[in-house]
Amino acid sequence: MNSRNVDLLQFSLIPVTYAAIMRFLAILVFLALGACNTSIYTRDGVTDGDTFFLALHAHSDDDPVLQSWVAYSLMKSTCQLEVGGENPARNSDYGCEFTARRHLLDAWERQRAEHPQASDHYLDTLLVVRDAGFLDEYTVRYFGRDHWQVPAEVGLGEFRDWQRRHLPRHRPQTRLIGSWNYRAL
Repeated sequence: MNSRNVDLLQFSLIPVTYAAIMRFLAILVFLALGACNTSIYTRDGVTDGDTFFLALHAHSDDDPVLQSWVAYSLMKSTCQLEVGGENPARNSDYGCEFTARRHLLDAWERQRAEHPQASDHYLDTLLVVRDAGFLDEYTVRYFGRDHWQVPAEVGLGEFRDWQRRHLPRHRPQTRLIGSWNYRAL
């Protein structure tokens, strides 16, 4: 056989062999993942851990929206660590969430001052909520938990009226820029 025919023969066999090998490897990976008990790593949407690691791209990407969420992530994780406990990643506290959202907005305002072209619908909407005086109520309404100790002056009734007029079909967001994991011993 001439070399051109050999090359064609080899080329035509490679995709078939490659596809079969890839299917086998994919099945093997899915079986291994299915056998894992993921409850150690994630439960109720929270990754367990005692140390918050900032995502690597947060150090080099100067996107104004990303950097605002970095401020939120760092503030919330710091607060959760201060609250302490066996697993700080699981701490949910009114003060932590409210303070982190306040820092998110402060960072967003600084970022917009430096980058006037920056825009983000959610962050701009949250500024409107804060400027209307309802950041506390927003935090409780959208992120509140039954066990939170909420200040008495947080009035959800007035906020619900305002919310119906100003936040139709609103979807709250949380973008953690990093993850919780256990510190190496």
